[in-house]
This record gives sequence, C-alpha cells and structure tokens, in this order.
Amino acid sequence: MKQNKYDDDTFFNKYSNMDRSKNGLEGAGEWHELKNMLPDFKDKRVLDLGCGFGWHCRYAVENGARSVIGIDISQKMLSEAKSKTKCGNIEYICMPIEDIDFPEESFDVVISSLALHYVKSFEDVLVRVYKCLSKGGDFVFSVEHPIFTAQGPQDWYYDGKGNILHWPVDHYFTEGIRNAKFLGEEVIKYHRTLTTYLNSLIKLGFEITGVVEPKPAENMLNTVPGMLDELRRPMMLLVSARKK
Repeated sequence: MKQNKYDDDTFFNKYSNMDRSKNGLEGAGEWHELKNMLPDFKDKRVLDLGCGFGWHCRYAVENGARSVIGIDISQKMLSEAKSKTKCGNIEYICMPIEDIDFPEESFDVVISSLALHYVKSFEDVLVRVYKCLSKGGDFVFSVEHPIFTAQGPQDWYYDGKGNILHWPVDHYFTEGIRNAKFLGEEVIKYHRTLTTYLNSLIKLGFEITGVVEPKPAENMLNTVPGMLDELRRPMMLLVSARKK
C-alpha cells in the first residue's frame, strides 16, 4: 500500500498553510535555483511526478509547454490543483508515482519536486521515467538531501534551554525507511545516499547535467522565520539529467 498522507484532513490542512502552499513557487526557498535547471518548455510534452497543487505544471504551460500531465496520489492535492488551473492543456491523474506506465518516449521533460523521497524504490521509478522520456529528454527533480533524511526524526539537536546546537547525522549509509516528523505528524520517508541518487541515474543511461544543494533565496533569509538556520546544513538536493 503506497503512502497517502496528504489525504489526511489534519495533515493536509497543515500543509495548505505552509508558505510554499499559499505563495506558490515564489514561496519555495529552492525555487530560485530549481527554475535555472529547468529546460526550455516550448512545445514540450511534460510529466510532473507528485505534482501537488500543480504549481510546476502551470509554470511549464506558461512557458510554452504543449501539454502537461500531473501525477499525484492525493485526491485532495489534485482537487486544489484543478481549482487553480484555468488552461486546458494540463491533465491531472490520481495515481502513485510508482505505478506510472506510459508508452515509450511519451514525454520530452519529466519533473518532480520533493516527492521521490516518499517512494520505496528510486531505481524502479527511474526505469519507468527512462522508458517514457524521449531521447535527449530532460529529467529534473528535487528531493530532501541525504544529510537531512539520514537520522530519521529530521530535527535539530538542542541544548537544555532549547537553543539549536547542530543538525544530527547518523546511520547515513543505512538506506531505507525513516519515520520522520513533518508538520508535527509522523510520515514515512526513504533515505538514500548521494551515491545512490547519482549512480542510479548514470547506470540507467542518464547523463547528469547539474547538481545543486540550494541555499535559501536571499530575500527570504531575514523575512521567513528559521530560514537563516537553513544555511547550517543542506535540506534539499536538486538534480538535472538527460536521457542519452
């Protein structure tokens, strides 16, 4: 059974009140870096894995994409995406990322934002992405950084007065399930090393074209609570690759 935490009313309401949920791409601390890694969307067929509220789907269309399919396991997420979408060349499909099975070379671009650390087998998803991506097509994704996912609980280490001391990293080379805390709720995530992320792409025939450990946007550092602490360790990993 694939995890569908986002259809839980309590969790979804908390997620909906995050800055990145209310303000879209400009509310995402990594967006200033991720958008520079995206390819030219003009006349491209695009697949978004774990599309959420559909922000990246709409961005692709606004920048010339011919068609976009957004995949998400959550009906609540897709309902919100549909309510925000006015153009007709975006289709939203409710299904797990792990179950995609599109015909060969169906898409020119595949993107995924902060979703692949929820899937059990990254390699299996890569096989499916490689199949449906056209030759020379681009795959751009973001995940939580292995430094961020390694220990599990995903919280700082504090002193007796509640001050942040450091970010704990433990069991880094032990890949697999982590019972993480996100928005005060327990969520299952999957930890993988940086080696696994990058070598899996190479072994399947992708050419890696970019790797970024993004710092928060400058304009957020002093305006968003807690954002300065994001300079103390990487929270996300952004990767762009191309099918040879």
